[in-house]
Amino acid sequence: MMKGLTNWRLFALLTALLVFLSGCGREEISTLIPAGKVAQDQFNLLILSTIVMTFVIIVVSVIFVLAIVKFRRSKLGDDMIPEQVEGSAKLEFIWTAVPIVLLLILAVPTVYSTFDLADVTAMDAETEEGEKENLTVNVTAKLYWWEFEYPEQGVVTAQELVVPTDERVYFNLISADIKHSFWIPSVGGKLDVNPENVNKFYLEFDQESSELEDGVFYGKCAELCGPSHALMDFKVKSVDREEFDQWIAAMQEEPEPAAEALAQEGEETFANSCIGCHAVSGTAPAGMQGPNLTTFGDRNRVAGFLEHNEENLKNWIENPQEYKPGNLMPDGKTNNGGEPFSEQELDALAAYLMSLSVEE
Repeated sequence: MMKGLTNWRLFALLTALLVFLSGCGREEISTLIPAGKVAQDQFNLLILSTIVMTFVIIVVSVIFVLAIVKFRRSKLGDDMIPEQVEGSAKLEFIWTAVPIVLLLILAVPTVYSTFDLADVTAMDAETEEGEKENLTVNVTAKLYWWEFEYPEQGVVTAQELVVPTDERVYFNLISADIKHSFWIPSVGGKLDVNPENVNKFYLEFDQESSELEDGVFYGKCAELCGPSHALMDFKVKSVDREEFDQWIAAMQEEPEPAAEALAQEGEETFANSCIGCHAVSGTAPAGMQGPNLTTFGDRNRVAGFLEHNEENLKNWIENPQEYKPGNLMPDGKTNNGGEPFSEQELDALAAYLMSLSVEE
């Protein structure tokens, strides 16, 4: 008896904890706080299905409890024999019709939304001047980072996706290595990223990310892809159209040389060790072996998940495998021709990379 009571207490505690934690979602990463039309449509389907399932559970539970209370043996006696009924056309109709109606209530909006969210025909729509009407971003997933190319604007960036609000943004998704999955929880459901074919979909961003606590939405890889799968994050900055156009213009400009002496020293070190894998121009071609670093100073994380400061950056340069196992970046010694970077070189590299910025 005591064991049974203990189990019930544990169950009650876990249930209460679940209800409590359900209110702890973070706006920039919670699927329960939609920040775009796609996310809102999917959230509405979730609410609808929850209502239908709750209705079924309540009806079945009520019938079950009534049957136990009304027909319990202590009330009717051991000799009670229920009325023998071979069938009831009315009951059979009810338990056949009701599930059909409930399935239709679920199926019709689900099928409609599925086809609507998969409709990307407007991706190729053009104006009379021959320009694309909608923004398209080519997303390439790599171990363990993300590349974002804006083909119409001739801009390439990595790890931080910048998009305009209040309009559809179309995505072409492909992987450079193995299977991944592109997911921005607050803005829309995930979609697989395969190496052998391009998947397409669209999202809408209704809220500017500057209103969020961290200033960005968080994106994730939602497909187990290796030892650092959990660390394959990216950030999304959603801005109004005017600010987005300014960002594109800044990315299209030629990068300026480092201004401070320490950063200039780091620029020289970078050119002798890192430039083979990383670009520092927003107009560099897509497909580089390492992430484009044009906006590194504007990011809020190092390697996608470490706090954005020079100490973490230097540690990452020295030993990237310690922080993100399985990634393809060589350690500092390999990058520096077999000799470890000196503390002065690391300070200079950090100063240079932190100076790479296109935001005012």
